[in-house]
Amino acid sequence: MVGSQLRVVVLVSGSGTNLQALLDATADPAYPATVVAVGADREGIEGLTRAERAGVPTFVLRVKDFQTRSAWDAALTASVAGFDPDLVVSAGFMKLVGEDFLAAYAGRLLNTHPALSPSFPGMHGPADALAYGVKVTGCTLFVVDAGVDTGPIVAQSVVPVLDDDTAETLHERIKTEERRMLVEAVGRMAREGFTVDGRVVRFGG
Repeated sequence: MVGSQLRVVVLVSGSGTNLQALLDATADPAYPATVVAVGADREGIEGLTRAERAGVPTFVLRVKDFQTRSAWDAALTASVAGFDPDLVVSAGFMKLVGEDFLAAYAGRLLNTHPALSPSFPGMHGPADALAYGVKVTGCTLFVVDAGVDTGPIVAQSVVPVLDDDTAETLHERIKTEERRMLVEAVGRMAREGFTVDGRVVRFGG
């Protein structure tokens, strides 16, 4: 996709601060990507409001509205495909996608994790890092695979752990760095292209 606008669909479940970072970046004509749609698994969330304020199309697919989880996954796959994205970004999307979605967007689905993978996977990365006593932690942008926070790493950024940190203060500083990392990495993927070779993600055509 080098030399053209990278089409991005963003999936959200909550406040959408990572989404907002991307929307702010794409408001600059020089930024080489555009958010073409925002999808959610629930209604009435700030992430959808952010998209609507930016004039970006939205869609909502609630798991409880489908008879099976696989039916929801197939519907999500079809809805995202309707916007013909080059890249899908999970930005605080609190549902695990299934086999259909992973197959359709293999190598093109990104997620962030508030720790330096492979350390501290799961839902409590900042608290786990603090409890372990590490002196630095950070955030990871990765290509989603079938595991939990196990996919090939696109980018990482380090955040120091301060003596007076709580899990909450540490997480807030990580999230600030996470937004910067996401915007920078997506921009670079758009400008330079990228490949996924096993566990290695390389920028460049």
